[in-house]
Amino acid sequence: MSGVRKGLAKVEIALRWDPSPAGTPAHDLDIVAGVYGAADPYGRPVYLVHFGSRSPDGTITLNRDSHTGQGFGFDEVMTLELDRMAGELRRVVIGVVIQAESVTFADVAGRGLRIREGYTDLALDDFGGVPDATAAAVAEFARDESGAWSLDATVRGFVADPEEFARVMGAAHG
Repeated sequence: MSGVRKGLAKVEIALRWDPSPAGTPAHDLDIVAGVYGAADPYGRPVYLVHFGSRSPDGTITLNRDSHTGQGFGFDEVMTLELDRMAGELRRVVIGVVIQAESVTFADVAGRGLRIREGYTDLALDDFGGVPDATAAAVAEFARDESGAWSLDATVRGFVADPEEFARVMGAAHG
């Protein structure tokens, strides 16, 4: 999935996967959002939003969090209200990280990602392009000088534990 869409206001990131086989540890995939300021758009995030948290201003919330992939449809859902974010916030990078040692996207069945605004799907992916990764940056929202937000939905894989991924997910890429 890739491409750019401009003028976004409120978007939803949804993640699904099937439970791990019986008798094996649960696969736990998590959505993570890194928010970057104008002063350091590719450095340290101003804040991170993930399971058990939300943005300080309430513009990013994790509406649904699954630890097993059990359920119908999308198991984990995050909402971003880009149009309400403070002007000094310029970039939001969305990532997905697997919370299990030595598990890659290839090991997780039924995986899928959907990014939508309202009822319009902006991007869909199944992580097939990053099978050996343990984490992936899946979307980058950027605010231009006029204040309009755009989306680049290119999936980039990482081999990193959750803590390391949180540090590197927003780094500049070529």
